[in-house]
Amino acid sequence: MSAASRDAPVPPAMPDLVRDHLYFGDINDAIAALTASLPDGTDITHVLSVVSSASISFFTDYRPGLCLPTEEVRRVVAGEDGTPSVVAPGRLVRVVERTGEGLRVTRMAVPLKDTEEENLLDHLEPCLDFIDEGRKAGSVLVHCFAGVSRSATIITAYLMRTEQKSLEEALQSLKEINESVCPNDGFLDQLKLFEEMGFKVDTSSPLYRRFRLKLLGQSYRVGEKIGNHVFEDDPGVTRQPNPTEELSGKGKTPKTAYRCKKCRRMVAAQDNVIGHTPGEGNSSFEWHDKRKGHTHNKEQQDCSSLYVEPLKWMTPVEDGALEGKLSCIHCGARLGYFNWSGIQCNCGSWITPAFQISKSKVDVSTI
Repeated sequence: MSAASRDAPVPPAMPDLVRDHLYFGDINDAIAALTASLPDGTDITHVLSVVSSASISFFTDYRPGLCLPTEEVRRVVAGEDGTPSVVAPGRLVRVVERTGEGLRVTRMAVPLKDTEEENLLDHLEPCLDFIDEGRKAGSVLVHCFAGVSRSATIITAYLMRTEQKSLEEALQSLKEINESVCPNDGFLDQLKLFEEMGFKVDTSSPLYRRFRLKLLGQSYRVGEKIGNHVFEDDPGVTRQPNPTEELSGKGKTPKTAYRCKKCRRMVAAQDNVIGHTPGEGNSSFEWHDKRKGHTHNKEQQDCSSLYVEPLKWMTPVEDGALEGKLSCIHCGARLGYFNWSGIQCNCGSWITPAFQISKSKVDVSTI
């Protein structure tokens, strides 16, 4: 090899082209895009950064001496613009800024770790909308640190939504472009949930509510304080029926309400109930009648309890105890029990975490 060949500059790597005006890469691809050092013909106008820190200093810490001028356009924290309630109020959710040489690139940064417990689902739709907007204006690069898990999850979800592909189809399509992509198992579970909700994040869906409750349980187990910002509104305060609608018969479709049997205060609505798949329950217990010489199977009974989301009237839950009684906030009548480690329903299913209301303690009505 000649000296001239050895000294020739190495051409910059090219991020993977997934679809027209949509690229997929790692932190080095992002730095190349922000410093206008990508190959000719690759004009990135938008960068979506999904790394552990939203700050532009993440790049300069990775590559000391790097100069990236920035101008912050918008900083979004939890509690603004309908951002997810499961995220603690005031926590940074995303940053939008103009950055790079000549401030020619619009960058959105979403701080997420590559762990199975991380809540990517609640940040998904703003990311997908940013990609849509960026492709209309120019070209978009979606990146994480290694270009393997977080950015692959975002791109897979984008293909699912825009092309109505199943998770399996979208992921396979991306792997045909870059075989190293490998979202972690937690992200794959969230993508499956995204598919089951019809390629959207439907916060009213029972599927989403179970996901949200699972996140709360994980947070409690690692020692995080569970503030009442994650509790659902007290239905006894916010969901009282409108007398005018009751008289006229107009309004929303009637929904099931559960009221304290002693004082009739509303303690839960059907929307608050977290469904579960019945387990073996009593059907797993067989007994043999020796006198008659044959075996009987007891029929599985209906669940004797409701399992609901944590609600703002549940003050013992807010106090941080692992477990305890749930009592009516109006009359003090015992309604049920809660346990962050879980409770086994009489049907056999293990509910974790569990906020249990005994059906025998409530009356059923409509609102």
